Amino acid sequence: MTKPLANRVAVVTGASRGIGRAAALALAEAGAHIIALARTQGALESLDDEIRAKGSSATLVPVDLKDFDALDRLGAAIYERWGKLDILLGNAGILGELAPITHVDQPVWDAVMAINVTANYRLIRSLDPLLRASDAGRAIFVTSGTATKCTAYWGVYSVSKAALNALVQTYAAETVTTPVKAMLLNPGPLRTAMRRTAMPGEDQMTLKTPEELAPHIVKLALPDWIETGKIYDFTQDGKVLTPQMPA
Repeated sequence: MTKPLANRVAVVTGASRGIGRAAALALAEAGAHIIALARTQGALESLDDEIRAKGSSATLVPVDLKDFDALDRLGAAIYERWGKLDILLGNAGILGELAPITHVDQPVWDAVMAINVTANYRLIRSLDPLLRASDAGRAIFVTSGTATKCTAYWGVYSVSKAALNALVQTYAAETVTTPVKAMLLNPGPLRTAMRRTAMPGEDQMTLKTPEELAPHIVKLALPDWIETGKIYDFTQDGKVLTPQMPA
């Protein structure tokens, strides 16, 4: 069986569970070497076992994404070993809390912005030279419909995803003449721990799974993917949307 991502290297954040785990396994099955980032060593080791069972390999990086200096070191380490990076999946994110904006405590706000926005900025800053060194660098970041819906009580999460959208679209504009393609991915509601926290009364069995989303992430990571600066909407069967900004 052909491996469309053979000899390609992929960084996946939040790789220990949910979307990140499913994506790491799918990318590995497609032939990529996975650099898996998560806070939990045990969950990473379990992921590594599954990746090896698929005939691929992984490098485990237990890290708190708020350790921005560690993200700088990650770029240096990847350069020393591979000299390039083919795929970056910025998946890790936190919900914070569902509360009126006026009730969100500063530490909660700071943590959400650090993980959902600043960590992705630091990853881009650290890994951009490596993505440009690839013949087809692909940067994919998980966004949310809340970025534009601005639903009551979802404020801190919504603001973080709106900022992420602006970050990725700017990066796409700055790399438009390079082999790098930067995309946002809107997965919609999936059967994940974050969704259970946000919507505890919802029947999770009515939702799609991260495993159903994963092949779409592989599609965005392929060298022949040509779009950049747009939103891949899983809720609309993979429709590619052009963000609409005010004139």
